[in-house]
Amino acid sequence: MTIPIFLELVEMKAKTASIFPFFLGVCIAWYNFGSMHTGYTIAFFIAMFIFNMAVDILDNYNDYRHATSVHDYKEKTNIIGRENLDINKIFILMVSMIVVSALIGIVLAYFVGWPLLVMGLYCYLVGIFYSSGPRPLSSLPVGEFFSGSTMGFMITLISVYLNTFDTEPFTLTIIFDVFIVSLPVSLWIANLMLANNTSDLEEDELNERYTIVHYLTKSGALKLFVTNNVIAFISVVIAVLMGLAPWTMLFTFLVFPYIWKQQDMFLQKQVKSVTFICAVKILAVGSLAQVVTYFIGLFIAM
Repeated sequence: MTIPIFLELVEMKAKTASIFPFFLGVCIAWYNFGSMHTGYTIAFFIAMFIFNMAVDILDNYNDYRHATSVHDYKEKTNIIGRENLDINKIFILMVSMIVVSALIGIVLAYFVGWPLLVMGLYCYLVGIFYSSGPRPLSSLPVGEFFSGSTMGFMITLISVYLNTFDTEPFTLTIIFDVFIVSLPVSLWIANLMLANNTSDLEEDELNERYTIVHYLTKSGALKLFVTNNVIAFISVVIAVLMGLAPWTMLFTFLVFPYIWKQQDMFLQKQVKSVTFICAVKILAVGSLAQVVTYFIGLFIAM
């Protein structure tokens, strides 16, 4: 397997979906509580990144195995079939990555407490059943919710917990505050899957995958895509007004014109190979801007 093929197999281009929520959590912990545990944070990042790659391999693995024969998805679209990859070796690689990341998580939970174990177990269950089982989450109208809330909110929450577990009680107030700050990236992650499902509507239906786009229709899905982007920017303002983020995070609005332009491009044409990248760019640029402007605020506040 070549490096380019491996990077496509693990969907490396979409890894901003986990990296920026992680850094956002670190920023929240430092800004609001002045706390950081570098060792635990690095260990979590490694475990999170490995599991994220394993989940994307699992997604491609299950799509390959469950593809119907009514079209050429299995042979020409899926990375495993298109590149003639050994399905057994792919399975071994995937399981190995899941086991390694789980072991790191269990060791971390031993040191920082049971809340991490509960949150981690939830993330693993969502990650595995996202594309596995008789009715995978990704084939249901709840896929966008689980992908956005798990990768956007839960990764941020775990990152905050790891850095504050010994100084702050893990309360509903902290959970709500993290939810507000992480809402933009959560919605942009949800939009990533929404764009994917909108582009793949006909193909998904041939594979008997009835996502939210099947029920909303493409026009309804596009309206939801726009609504999520609007709410994302509104929540940036709310987070600052609530004192959960520094005022510098308002500079996230500097990328608003770019995001709106990418959104318009996607609204005009929903073709996976042409405009799905627009949703990837929105997530990357939007979440990068949020993290960078938050990070700048940390130094100004020092």
